Parts: sequence; C-alpha cells; structure tokens
Amino acid sequence: MDTVVFDLGNVLIRWDPRNLYRKLFGPDEAAMEQFLAEVCHTEWNEQQDRGRLWKDAVAEAIERHPAHEANIRAYFERWAEMIPGEIAGTVEILTQLRERNFRLLALTNWSAETFHIAEERFPFLGWFEGIVVSGRERIIKPDPAIFRLLIERYALRPETTAFIDDSIRNVDAAAREGLAAIHFKDPDDLRRQLQALGIALPARDA
Repeated sequence: MDTVVFDLGNVLIRWDPRNLYRKLFGPDEAAMEQFLAEVCHTEWNEQQDRGRLWKDAVAEAIERHPAHEANIRAYFERWAEMIPGEIAGTVEILTQLRERNFRLLALTNWSAETFHIAEERFPFLGWFEGIVVSGRERIIKPDPAIFRLLIERYALRPETTAFIDDSIRNVDAAAREGLAAIHFKDPDDLRRQLQALGIALPARDA
C-alpha cells in the first residue's frame, strides 16, 4: 500500500445535525427526530452534497413544511454547529501516515457551499494532496463515477490504495472499483485494519 484515501465526515470530523437541533428542540427528542426524518432528512441533505444550492434546498423544504421555516433555515445558517470537532484518534493515524510519507487523499460527500467551514477549522485538511468534494463534482458516493474520477485524477493504482469510509455502501462501492476498502468503526479498529493491509503503525500514544 502506498496511498490512503479518507472519507471526512464521521471518520476525521464529527458531524451530526443533532448537535444543532438539540439546542433548538430542547428536551423534545421525539420532535427533533421527526423533523430530521420528515423535513430536513438524509435524502434532502444529500442533494446539497450532490451540488444543489442551499438557497434552493431551503426554499423547497419551506414549501413542504412552512411551519418549520425557522428550523429549516437554521440547517444552513447554523451548519457549523453540526461539526463539534475532530476525531482525535483518526487524526493521530493520519499524522502517522503523513510522517511515513504515504500519499494522502480524501473523498467526501459534502456541500461545496459549506466545505470552507471545515477547511478553516481543521488544519489537517491541508495535509492532503487532494480532496474530492462531491458538491463540487456534482456526484456523490456510492456512485462508481466518483471513485473512477478519484482514480483517474490522481493516477491511483487501486490495488495499492486503501479507502476508509464509515458508510458500508460506500465501502462496498469502493471495493467494486478495486480499492482496498475499510469500513470505519473507530480509530482502534482502523489501526488494526490498516495493519492487516500491511500498514503497521505505532500503538496509540506510543
């Protein structure tokens, strides 16, 4: 293995809309979950990852649920509150790979209009040779086209490239393109899976 490709959300950077909406809904967890399931749901958010503009997304959701206008607008206006911080154990692994001169890339489903917030907050994003952001490409994982774009753009050899993602459907899609795909669960498990691919790293805090 000579290259490692990281997903970002919930691999290196924590992301969960509940970090924001618990503030807005208070103790009413059921109402919050209903809002996230029916109003600003996963499929709606994925359209922004695919390149839809936030102003269009917000307008569409308000048309469907006008009573939730304030909470819908908050999804974009207070988006930064959904990312509370990094996953330190994974950043440690990234640091060790960098010290060992592995080629480092990232492939993320992320809106082009919010990605700058992460870039400003997390200096380690500057360590990557390149980051493929779905919202800029208008293709999202697990579409095989985005993996092929990554491989072609950076002239990767899939058989010597490890790919890490917390979504099993993305892992399966990467494996179909020949990448050594790892399903991320936690940093310690990731360290073990990298070792199984021949990438031996020091133990945590060693």
